[in-house]
Amino acid sequence: MTETMGAEEAELQCFLESHPECEFVDVLLPDLCNIIRGKRVGRKHFEKLYRQGIQIPSSTFLLDVNGVGTDAGGRGFSDGDPDVAARPVAGSLAAVPWAGSGAAQVLGILYELDGEPCPVDPRHVLSRVVSRLAGDGLHPVVALELEFYLLDAAGADAGEAHPPALPDTGRLAERTQVYSLADLDGVSGFLSEMESVCAAQGVPLGGATSEYAAGQFEINLEHVSDPVKAADHAILLQRAVRGLARKHGVAATFMAKPYPDSAGNGLHAHISVLDDSGRNIFDDGSDQGADPLRHAIAGTLELLPESMAIFAPNVNSFRRFAPNLYVPTGRTWGYNNRSVAVRVPAGEKEARRLEHRIAGADANPYLTLAAILAGIHHGITHELNPPAARQDNAGAELDREVPFTWQSALNRLESAKRLGNYLGTSYLELYRECKQHELDAFHNEFTPLEFRWYLAPE
Repeated sequence: MTETMGAEEAELQCFLESHPECEFVDVLLPDLCNIIRGKRVGRKHFEKLYRQGIQIPSSTFLLDVNGVGTDAGGRGFSDGDPDVAARPVAGSLAAVPWAGSGAAQVLGILYELDGEPCPVDPRHVLSRVVSRLAGDGLHPVVALELEFYLLDAAGADAGEAHPPALPDTGRLAERTQVYSLADLDGVSGFLSEMESVCAAQGVPLGGATSEYAAGQFEINLEHVSDPVKAADHAILLQRAVRGLARKHGVAATFMAKPYPDSAGNGLHAHISVLDDSGRNIFDDGSDQGADPLRHAIAGTLELLPESMAIFAPNVNSFRRFAPNLYVPTGRTWGYNNRSVAVRVPAGEKEARRLEHRIAGADANPYLTLAAILAGIHHGITHELNPPAARQDNAGAELDREVPFTWQSALNRLESAKRLGNYLGTSYLELYRECKQHELDAFHNEFTPLEFRWYLAPE
C-alpha cells in the first residue's frame, strides 16, 4: 500500500499488523429479511476489497427468508441480475474469535457501479431518514435491546424448539424465573465471552437479564449518537450471539415466537433527540417531559399501522401479539408502563427518552429504526398530539385499526403514503413484493393440520 492510501485502506493495514494470522474476511451483507449474506475474501484479495469492493447482484438483498429470488421490482430474473459493488463499512473490520484465529469480518454496504447508493440496501434507507432529521436540526440518540432464546442445538437443527441444558451448569432451562440470577449463572461463561468479543468488535454492550420464559435472555446495547451505527451494532450482536451459542453447545434464535405458550422476542428502541446545540429536546425539567416528546410519540403512533409489515416481517412475527403478554396491542403510550406501544421510562429527566416496543427481534434493525424515526420526525414537525397516556393495562385487547395479520399489514404497506414519504415508495414496494412472495410460498405449503381438519371430516 502507498503513502496516499485512504482511511479505509489504512484501517486494513492497521488490522493486519495487529492480526498477522488473518486468512480471510467475511463481508457481511444484512438483507431485507435480516439474514446476513455476503462473500468470503481471501488474504491475497484484501487490498482489492478495500480499493474496489466486491461485486454482487443487488437482488441478493431481495431474496426471501429461504434465499429464493423474488424478482421484486424486476431485480433478478427480469433485468439479467446485474452486479453492484459491496464496499466495506469504515470502522467495522474485526476478528471473529469463535471462528478461529484466521477469521475476520467487515460490514458491507451496496453502491451502484457508478458510485451512487444502491436503493435496495436497508442501510441507505435508514441513512436517508437520519439525514432528513438532521436537516431540521434533529439528532437522534439510540439504544436497542434484543431478546433471544437459547435452544437445544440438536432440536434447532431439526427445526424444533426445545429448552437447552444451560452450558455452564448443565441445568435444564425449563422454568420461568424473570430476572433470575441463577439462569444467568448458567450462561455466565457465554455472557463473559460475549462481552469480550463485542468489545473487540466495537459493539457497546449494556446489561443482560433473564427474561419471561425458560431459556430467554435480553442483552441491551448502549446509547450511540448515530442511528445507523446502532443498527450495525444490533446486526453484529445477533451474529455474535448465534456464533458463540454454537461454540458453547447450544443454539440461539431471534425468532419472534418460538414457543406458542411462552413470551416472544422483541426489539425495543430507546430514543432521545438532541438539537444542534446538543440539548435533549424531550426534556424541559418537568416530570412529564417537553412538548416535542409528546409530538414524537403521536407521530410514531400515527405511522404505526403503516409500519407493521416492517415491525413484524413474517407470519410468526404476528403470533407474538396477544393480550396480557407485555406486548403492545395497539396505538398506546404511557409513563413507566410496559403494556403500551411507546413507553416513557422512569429515570433522570436529562436522559428523557421514549421506548418503542412494537418490533420483534426478527425485524430488520435498519428498517425498524427508519420507520420509528420517520414517525418521530412526522410528529415533531407537524406538532401532533397523542391520546391520553395510559396508566392501566393497555394490552388487554387488539386495536382494530392496527393490521395484526401478515396479509393485512402488507396490504396497508401498499398504500403507506406517509411512511413512503420517508423510506421511499419505491423501496416499500420492493419490500412488499418480496414479503408477498414469501407469504404466498408459506400458503402453498401443505400442513398436517389441513389433513386433520379436512381429509375425512365426520
